[in-house]
Amino acid sequence: MLYYNINHINYIKGLNMKKLLFICLSVFVLPLQTLMADETAKVVVSIKPLHSLVSAVMEGVATPTLLVKKGSPHAYSLRPSEARALANADLVVWIGHEMESFLEKPLETVANNATQLELAEVLEPSLLKTRNGTEWDEHEHHDEHGDEHEEHAAHDDHHEGHEGHEGHEEHAAHDDHDEDHEGHEEHADHKEHHHGVNDMHLWLDPKMAQKVVIETAKALIAIDPAHAVQYQENATKLEQKLVLLDQQLVQKLAPVKTVPYLAFHSAYQYFEVAYDLNAVGSVTIDPDRKPGAKGISEIRERVKRTGAKAVFSEPQFESSLVETIIEGSGAKTGVLDPLGSDIEQGPEAYFTLLNNLADNLVTGLK
Repeated sequence: MLYYNINHINYIKGLNMKKLLFICLSVFVLPLQTLMADETAKVVVSIKPLHSLVSAVMEGVATPTLLVKKGSPHAYSLRPSEARALANADLVVWIGHEMESFLEKPLETVANNATQLELAEVLEPSLLKTRNGTEWDEHEHHDEHGDEHEEHAAHDDHHEGHEGHEGHEEHAAHDDHDEDHEGHEEHADHKEHHHGVNDMHLWLDPKMAQKVVIETAKALIAIDPAHAVQYQENATKLEQKLVLLDQQLVQKLAPVKTVPYLAFHSAYQYFEVAYDLNAVGSVTIDPDRKPGAKGISEIRERVKRTGAKAVFSEPQFESSLVETIIEGSGAKTGVLDPLGSDIEQGPEAYFTLLNNLADNLVTGLK
């Protein structure tokens, strides 16, 4: 092990000391299943936004495999070709059990030799808490998480104390996860859609995306040190692009940040907090379960009471429900897509996704 680390350091001696320390530490973060010098990493990624970021870090080296190309990861079924990709993978990048539950068993069986980068676990200190119910007090929400986001922004390159999170026991309630899913109907009546304390839609904030890029580069360098310089250069460029994207989105969304609206479900909290948007609630807690007549009546009353300018649907689910809700209210409708279902996969997909999200919000709220 010591011999490997010395060679690893010699290989990257041209990098500055900060990057050197960054890469050396990464060797100890993930299991060392290093490749031969003439091999490239075989990487599988769960959802399109993550795949885009990983693709950009790997650009010029290899192309990762995407699993969920369309539809929702909550109810996805693996194809045989995707199971084979997992079986051959050196690295699997995913959010975690509460987002892509379809990966739990395959990762334990088919891909049990692959290194896993479970972002919800690695980035746990920076995650926002799951919102309760379908109606939110935006001021309370922003006050609670604004300071939290600033605090975590100071920890982009490392996550001290991650090994000893007191909240780790709550977050790692994975032993009960299968039991939770068996009680899916019961959870539809509960306050939390994803059954956990943390919101898993972490990719919808460019600052969180920067953290994803850092962790991805560390994971890739650990298993494929022969391409360490390329991964690090790509990661640095990508972080710079994400900073610029964030600045552009601030300007784009500024004219509508105070306008109230309802999302289809609570998937956009990271985006809303990042740009101080006035989301006053959602149509449903669980996007796979429609509200009944009483629920629809309550939502219609909320649209009127809050003065919501728009109620947004999602391409993965029927839009007729939203049309029923806004009928006669004067509110507009539009489509928000947190996954980029119709966007071409690749390094630019993430940027297209967030720009589309902002554009559709602006169109619906003006």
